[in-house]
Amino acid sequence: MDQVNYPIVIIVIIAVIILLVWIIGRNRKDEKQLEKDIIQSELKPEANDDKEIKT
Repeated sequence: MDQVNYPIVIIVIIAVIILLVWIIGRNRKDEKQLEKDIIQSELKPEANDDKEIKT
């Protein structure tokens, strides 16, 4: 237990860094999409020029 397996530690650290970068990038993309969805839902619907349909 005195020896540290440095290649394994380095691989794990690199994998964690890659995972964090990917998560942060995905979060920013999702945040932009959420903002678009919120803005779109707050827009008023277009006026309907069709005549009413009588049944």
